[in-house]
Amino acid sequence: MSPASRATAPIGIFDSGLGGLTVAAAIAKALPDEDLVYLGDTARVPYGTRSPATVVRYARKNVAFLRAKDVKLVVVACNTVSAQGLGGLADGSELPLLGVIRPGVRAALQASQGGSVAVLGTPATIQSNAYEQAIHERDPRRKVLQIPCPLFVPLVEEGWLNHDVTRTVAREYLAPLAGSGVDTIILGCTHYPLLTQVIRETASVLLSPHVTIVDSASAVAESTVALLKNANLTGINSSGLHRFFVTDAPDRVSAVAGRFWQTGSERPFELEHIDLVDFEP
Repeated sequence: MSPASRATAPIGIFDSGLGGLTVAAAIAKALPDEDLVYLGDTARVPYGTRSPATVVRYARKNVAFLRAKDVKLVVVACNTVSAQGLGGLADGSELPLLGVIRPGVRAALQASQGGSVAVLGTPATIQSNAYEQAIHERDPRRKVLQIPCPLFVPLVEEGWLNHDVTRTVAREYLAPLAGSGVDTIILGCTHYPLLTQVIRETASVLLSPHVTIVDSASAVAESTVALLKNANLTGINSSGLHRFFVTDAPDRVSAVAGRFWQTGSERPFELEHIDLVDFEP
């Protein structure tokens, strides 16, 4: 692929399900002229219950599919893969890979005023300690508090974004952070940005009105912009075409997908089906 055609190639994004659409939406807002190809592995979600070897195997299949679409960059919009399998995706090619953890950590430490950092995530992400390790690579003395929030994902997928039950659950999860000196909270799951308002309001009451909420989706979008500019891969002549693929039940999951894809664009949103089991690049 020539440098010119590589620059106009699409950005590839994948997640184990649909939550990564929050990352795709943030990238689309930051880079409205870029073409995007999104893959949600809805047939095998969640990845968090799988072994690291299985996670890497699934992720390699996802990357192979995106590579076949001639993408210029793969954004791994999955905390489980970013935590457990990102290193296993390197294949010696020039295709850049960008995970969600380090951009979120970088944004959190930049926003923090020196206080403790809290990470809200799924049990699998919290158990991996990936966020804590990434924070301590940059600041070994920083206190990190990690809170597993297993009910947030089903609440988002149910559409209960501002429901009283969601507020009650948020209070339960954030209560242990009271008095801890936390000044920054990382939303360590691609579903959680849809709960930003509830989490911010809850943190304001339990912790401080000045707590910063770091949305990893926005942080990844900023890192994507920087990476493309530094590599001279900005698609200034791209059409802004967006394609969305899922590995199972596109009709059934389309309503949920629409909650994550919030760009304000009037372009049609359609999920296409791809069977990765039979896919050969």
